[in-house]
This record gives sequence, C-alpha cells and structure tokens, in this order.
Amino acid sequence: MINPRTILNKLKWKKDIDFEKTEVWYVHRGAPDDTKMISGKEIKDIGRSFMKTEEGMIPFHRVFRIKYRNKTIFERKKDT
Repeated sequence: MINPRTILNKLKWKKDIDFEKTEVWYVHRGAPDDTKMISGKEIKDIGRSFMKTEEGMIPFHRVFRIKYRNKTIFERKKDT
C-alpha cells in the first residue's frame, strides 16, 4: 500500500503539479468531528514520519485522505 508521505513527495516535486491545490485531511483530536484539513501551501517540510507546518508536526499515521484538485487520490479508514 502506498503511504501518504510517498504521495505528498510525488505531488510536491512533480513539475506539472500545483502543490498548493493539495488537501490533506487528518485526525486532530478536539477539532469538530476530530478532523482537520490543510492545503499543500501550509506544508513546510515532508519528513520521514511527520509533515511540518507553521502550527506544528502532523504524523503521517493520522492522515486519512489526500485530495488534489478535489479528486481523492489517497483514502483509508479514519481511526479516531
């Protein structure tokens, strides 16, 4: 199974992709429905186990959906 890190790296570095059009949905305890979404422009770095944003670090195991231009390209069961 392909993982969120691999997908995000492909989207970020592919020349014909506008990474800012990427949406990453992840489990965020305390948010409405324990869910938050960030856009590609909010991702500052893609590490081994985490994405770095201005707000902090998001572990890849919390990512349950990735969309590009409103098309879902990654989805797994949301573990809450």
